[in-house]
Amino acid sequence: MNKHKFNYNWTLKDAVFTKNNGKVFSCFACGGGSTMGYKLAGFDVIGHNDIDKKMIEVYKENHNPKFSFHESITTFAQRKDLPKELYELDILDGSPPCSSFSMAGNREKDWGKEKKFREGQEMQVLDTLFFDFINLAKELQPKVVVAENVKGLLLGAAKEYVRKIYNAFDEAGYYCQHFLLDASKMGVPQRRERVFFICLRKDLASKFLYWQDMFTEVPKIEMEFNEKEIPFKEIEDKTDFNTLNHLAVSKLWDLCLPGNSFSTVHEKGSFFNGSKSDKDRALPTLTANPGGTRGVWHYNIKRPINNLEIKKAGSYPLDYNFLNVKLNYLIGMSVPPVMTAQIATKIYEQWLSKL
Repeated sequence: MNKHKFNYNWTLKDAVFTKNNGKVFSCFACGGGSTMGYKLAGFDVIGHNDIDKKMIEVYKENHNPKFSFHESITTFAQRKDLPKELYELDILDGSPPCSSFSMAGNREKDWGKEKKFREGQEMQVLDTLFFDFINLAKELQPKVVVAENVKGLLLGAAKEYVRKIYNAFDEAGYYCQHFLLDASKMGVPQRRERVFFICLRKDLASKFLYWQDMFTEVPKIEMEFNEKEIPFKEIEDKTDFNTLNHLAVSKLWDLCLPGNSFSTVHEKGSFFNGSKSDKDRALPTLTANPGGTRGVWHYNIKRPINNLEIKKAGSYPLDYNFLNVKLNYLIGMSVPPVMTAQIATKIYEQWLSKL
């Protein structure tokens, strides 16, 4: 039997967080998905930054951080009054907003435009926030920087943006590598592909360096994950038989085969990314609306996946307090905690523990 390193089905009240492996600060922290991953991996997450007041409140409720900054990363990166502990980090973590590069969005049409987040914060040019984050890394000089983003960043014209990210990390004093990882191979019941930029400070890298190719020398780190996929039937709520006769979905659900998008049976070939689950596969990527008409529906009961199933698919603790934020939105916006825990463990074992 393929044993999973971390349990997706867990609670905060029963979790044991050792805090022995180093200090982490989380930017664009949302509700704390990444934060919980670092905690599961034995790190001490000392604080967070986010522009969304509601997310700040949820994060505080569940994590009681030592440091909390409610402001844009642009402003935060320019501060010169940050606590001394933030200059002593093992890992600086961040998930810069990525809708400009998502394959589900407008991509090139939106690049360089000011866009608001859905909660109504100040206007920002989303494509520049990644570089504000790198500027913060340049100021704080943590040992390692981890930045997460969508798969679309590696496709088409966006590749030029990746080149600029590499150059910016180089100028900030870091060796940069990126990895396209699938959460379903990491013990998360969800097929979620994300790009992770993993960077080591140059003055710490000498013992790890190797020639990746004829022109590129980088610190060696392995990011291979091959855990057995967790199918939906393992996480489904078998007590929920609440069918929903949603007019916009009902006919499509009847016609759609398990595992397929509603778009395959829609007369115009499009239906907001809605789909029917396959009991023998991990769920597809949870969006910010994973339980609605644009989300994933049960394979043989006419209902969206419910809150319990969403929490398990996102590897969120079952007792997480979402306050007044919609559960499906927060989890759809988050890096699954178990996914981050896997990455953080690799970083500690291969780099930090040897410094």
